[in-house]
Amino acid sequence: MRTPMTEDRPLQRTVRGTYRHGDLRRALLDAGVALAREGGPEAVVLREATRRAGVVPNAAYRHFASRLALLEAVRAAALAAVATAMETELATLDPLASPAAQARAAVRAVGTGYLRFARSETGLFRTAFATPVEVGHLPESDRAGDSGLNPFQLLGAALDHLVDAGLMPPDKRPGAEFLAWSAVHGMAMLGIDGPLRGRPLPALEALGERLLDMVEKGL
Repeated sequence: MRTPMTEDRPLQRTVRGTYRHGDLRRALLDAGVALAREGGPEAVVLREATRRAGVVPNAAYRHFASRLALLEAVRAAALAAVATAMETELATLDPLASPAAQARAAVRAVGTGYLRFARSETGLFRTAFATPVEVGHLPESDRAGDSGLNPFQLLGAALDHLVDAGLMPPDKRPGAEFLAWSAVHGMAMLGIDGPLRGRPLPALEALGERLLDMVEKGL
């Protein structure tokens, strides 16, 4: 597993106050990411991104033809950030543990990273899963972590390890990622927008651990 968040990731860089030279597309994307972090997908507005980049609106159209084009790119960057958060948890696993222990820990790690990202980067989390914006027009690498995998693929890889370790029957593997993801995503949404919103962090973390226990045993 590579070191999380390489320096060329949009989320890692500081958004410049004004654009002077260099990569205008990156400056606009950085501004869009900052807007999403502050207010979610609704806050990603092309005119405001150009203002923050210090250029006139017409200059942006060479890179983003519309607000939806910018939002598509910001959403891909947000998905990459979710993946990186999951990879950060995976990087803490004990390489000397047994295959079974590593497989179980990997499932918990991807779930833990997902839940923690939802709480700490709520605006970006909402943007990552905003609809109906499609990210299929962008390269896969734009929405992947340093491993080259996006969040869904990281979850799938963790479930594959359960099968390889003999902890999940192969016939139960198809579709298991949808079951696991729906449970963890539901908990994330309850914590940021639902009846769990405002609960103390230790209480949310304890519920998350119980949920991951349920997911692991239920699969």
